[in-house]
Formats: sequence, C-alpha cells, structure tokens
Amino acid sequence: MTQPERHEFQAEVKQLLDLMIHSLYSERDIFLRELVSNASDAIDKLRFEGLTRPELAVAEPEIRLEVDKDKHTLTIHDTGIGMSREEVVRNIGTIARSGTKEFLGALKQGDAAKSAPALIGQFGVGFYSAFMVADRIELVTRRAGEGTATRWESTGDGAYTLGDAERGDAGTTITLHLKAADEESGMSDYSDEAVLGSIVKRYSDFVAYPIKLRTAEGGADVTDKTLNSMKAIWDRPKSEVADDEYKQFYRHISHDWSDPLRTIPTKIEGTFEARALLYIPEKAPYDLYAPEMKRGLQLYVKRVFVMDECKDLMPAHLRFVRGVVDAHDLSLNVSREILQKDRQIQLIKKQLVKKVLATLDEVKRDERTKYETFWKELGPVLKEGLASYDAGDKDKLLELVLARTTRSSSELVTLADYVARMKDGQDAIYYLVGAPDTVAHSPLLEAFAEKGYEVLLFSDAIDELWLERAPRYSEKPMKAIDRGSIDLGTKDTADADKQRFGDLLAALRVALQEEVKEVRLSTRLASSAACLVGDENDLSPRMARMLEQMGQTAPKVKRILEVNPQHPLLDKLRAVHAESSSDPRIEACAKVLYGQAQLAESGSVADPQGFNRALGDLALRAL
Repeated sequence: MTQPERHEFQAEVKQLLDLMIHSLYSERDIFLRELVSNASDAIDKLRFEGLTRPELAVAEPEIRLEVDKDKHTLTIHDTGIGMSREEVVRNIGTIARSGTKEFLGALKQGDAAKSAPALIGQFGVGFYSAFMVADRIELVTRRAGEGTATRWESTGDGAYTLGDAERGDAGTTITLHLKAADEESGMSDYSDEAVLGSIVKRYSDFVAYPIKLRTAEGGADVTDKTLNSMKAIWDRPKSEVADDEYKQFYRHISHDWSDPLRTIPTKIEGTFEARALLYIPEKAPYDLYAPEMKRGLQLYVKRVFVMDECKDLMPAHLRFVRGVVDAHDLSLNVSREILQKDRQIQLIKKQLVKKVLATLDEVKRDERTKYETFWKELGPVLKEGLASYDAGDKDKLLELVLARTTRSSSELVTLADYVARMKDGQDAIYYLVGAPDTVAHSPLLEAFAEKGYEVLLFSDAIDELWLERAPRYSEKPMKAIDRGSIDLGTKDTADADKQRFGDLLAALRVALQEEVKEVRLSTRLASSAACLVGDENDLSPRMARMLEQMGQTAPKVKRILEVNPQHPLLDKLRAVHAESSSDPRIEACAKVLYGQAQLAESGSVADPQGFNRALGDLALRAL
C-alpha cells in the first residue's frame, strides 16, 4: 500500500473553504442533513446504475450513524455507489474547480443566490459543512465495481492527504473527529443520541432509506435504532392514506387542533416534478395579521427538509394555507438555505395557487354554509389579493367574493348571484362601502331601492383598497354609489330641478363654503333631505382615516353635499330664499342639512357645537 500523498488547495479554494465553514451556513446542525443527503443520493445512484449493470453488487440500502463517546467521533456509513480515487479528487479535492473567483466574489458580496450552481445532491460542497463541527475528517470510499478503496483526510486548513485504503463493500464511510461541545457558542454534543435523533427527525425524517444509529461505549455495540420514519405522506397515493392520517399531519405542521376545511394532495408533472400536500384551515390563525406570522410552506427536496417557511411558494393573500412541497429537481443555492429565483419556483407557485382557488370555488359551490363560515374568517385576507398590484389571479378571486346586499340583511351573495338578478337596463354593479352599522341604512340607497336595483354592501377595511381599483366582473363595471354622478334615468326631471333650485343651491354653497366644495341636487335620494358624496377620484373618509392610523398624512378632501329636490324642506327653503336671500334660516338650514348628512354617513358630526346651535336656532324660530 502506497504512502498517503499530501495535496495543497489553491489559495482561492482556501478562502472559499473558510467562508463555507464559518459564514455560509446559519445552523451547525445542517452538516448532518448534508451528509445524510449525500448518502441517500449515493444509494440512489447505485440502484440506478445497477439496472443496466447486473454485475454490480447492490447491497441492502442503509445509512448508519455510529457514535464513539470515548473517542468523541461520529461516523456516517452508506451502502451507496462510492467513489473512485479520481472521483474523490474531482468531487472533494477541488471544492470549486470552476468559476472559483466569480463564486468567491459573490459570496463576499452576499449575492451567492445569483451565481451559485445548483448543488443539491452534489457531494463536494455539502460535505465541507462538516468542518463546522469537526476538527478532522476521515473518508474511506470504494466505487461499486472496483476492487480498491481510497482514503481522504483533512483538518480543513487548506490541505488534504490522499491514499489507498481497504473496504469490504462499495460505499462511503466518513468519520468526524468532533469539536468539544460548547453551549455558549451553540456547539451541540454531536455524539449525543438525543441530539442526532432530533436533527434527523427535523431534516431527514422522510429520506427513503433507513437511517440507523449505533452507539459504542466501552467497546460494546448497542442494537441499531432507526431514526427516521421514511413515510412521506405526500408521496403516497391518496387512496392509501386514511383521512385521520391527513388530519394528524395537519395538526403536526400547523399546531391547529381543529380539522382543516380541505386537504389538497397534488402532483405536478411535466418538465419538472413536485409533490405537495396543502391544507386550507376552517378558522383564521390567531396571528393572521401579525408581521411576525409564520407563513409559507415547508420545502423539501427529494424528501430532505430545506426550509420551514418558503414564502415564495404562496402569495400573501393565501398565507393561511399550510402544507409541504417536495420538489425533486429544484435549483437551490450552495447551502440549500435560500431559494434561487428561478422559473421552477414560479411555475410551482402558479400551480399551487390554481389548485387552492379551485378547491375554494368547489367548497363555495358544494358546501355553501361551510364556505360562508370560512369567508367570515378569511375573506378579508383573500381580498388582499384583489388589492395587490401583482396578483395574477384576480378573476378567480372575484368569483370567491361574498357580500351582503340590500336584498337581505343576513344573506351573503356572490358577484355571479348579483349579476344574475340585475334589472333590465342596469349597466353597472352598484356597491357601497361603510361601517356595518351605518351602511345598510344609508340614505344613498333610497333611489336604488325605488328602482329595484340591488346594492352590494362592503364593510371590511380592505374593501376600500381593492374597490379603488375599479374592478370589472362579467364585463360590467363595479361602481360606488357614493362617488361621482349617478344616472338612474331621471335626466329630464333633473334639468328642470336645476333651473328651479339654482339660486338656493348657490346660497347653500356660500353658507357651507368652508365645509364642502359643492352643493348639488341628488338623484340618489328619495325620502332623506341630504347626503354626502365624493368626486369620482376623491379619497374617501374611511381611506383617509386608514392612512392616518398608519401614521401617514392624508390630504384634506372636501365632500359634496347633495340635497333632495323632492323633499318638502327644499321647496320651503326655496320660498324663504325667494323672499329674502339674507334670511338667517338659510344658513341654519344649511348647517343642519350638512350635519344630518354626516350623521347618516358616519354616525357623528365634525362640529357638534355648531350643529346644535343651528338646530336650536331653527327650533326657536319654528315656535
């Protein structure tokens, strides 16, 4: 047997190795995930190669961890394909044999995700994470089909030795001479059975091959203990999984002890492959609106845990969805901790969103009572997608919207329901946004009720935002009844009223010039004397309050006072004005009309003292 050869890494590779050991990984525990994943890949490769090379001995697949507390070592064995001497040099000896300068520069600039190759499953890079926990690493490997083995050894100081070795079967054995445990620096005791079991359970529980633990104390072996379940519930056909198993897994990943509204197992096939198991909850999580809310899906790659909260796989308006995604050939960065912004992620996300929205539509259609309960809990979050500039699923989201209407105080209807019962000649979907206790009794609804036009009533804060975008449904515009002008087919009458009340309107406008920007006749009112509306593009009062609550300064926007030309008060006031344009009752009535309109809109008046004085003055004059 020849003497081991000593090899020096290139200067750039030494720098890269130092960065990988000390900077690239955020958790030391990840080293075991990397070594187990490499072992699993090696077993896969041997089984695949054995299909076309019958002469290869394919052993029973196994990944075995051995701990020697006396020597403070951890050894990882696998029955995989192993490596030849040349492969050891290529895969481990030259850690970044191509593009080293560019990759090293990107790491130093914190931009590894843009330039890192797709290294999931490649032996070299993940292997070196073991130097975070080991002072020295020994590797013995034998390539399937070859008679000789190779030993590689290094202390991670920029040099390694390479020599011959003996190994009975194909596969790889890696022995880590562990660093001393240090709780203050976060260095766990990786010769502790409980620590290893916890890491395997977190990161490698669903690896397809058994991961067994064998401890050795005082020279006595302990019976092997299998650490992983090997049961990826999302990889099993739906017909083979009991409903209770799905529910138990939901409780495990969501910490929600109620049953989910829907369980969605799905498989994505085509140019790439992925499996997913998604859950839609019945109720909103307690932290739904908290910035620190845990959201996103758990991400696995070939059953190996990668990320607990992959926000890139689900948009914010579906943040209540829980589940896992297992992408078989996803591109990751060098540490498997940060997803590259690649096309596969976007395609997977698109498919998952489509599946979730289709499932919700199915619940809405087939189990309306359950859907209405879900909507009351999570509808406001879904509507965030309608307010988003970049959401690409707005048409599907509109199909899911429920709202109260003027037809019933308790019934929730879809936009499709509303359109199906629109009156002949109605060319818009009418809606009103406001507080629940005032919006249903708004005087703005009066003329619509007379015409038989149904009006949608919205009261969630998010409604102000998404309806500002002037959405359309079924080729019909959605129009706010408290904005702009409303034509309900009364143009001829309106023209005559303008001539009759023109001088009075001018007088009312003067009396209220500090409060409103215009006083005009209304086509929206039937029995009430006055209401407040805004111009088409005005900031609404509710939106202004929302901005102020977020610490922003909202521009002051004057409202428009509309008065009802059919109300008896207007005719009497017109007669008073015709007799004397300076009669003090005109200003008092203007203040009262304005106050009444404020009360109808928001339940309060901006100037209670002024309103009370005007009301008292009118009462006194009436006696």
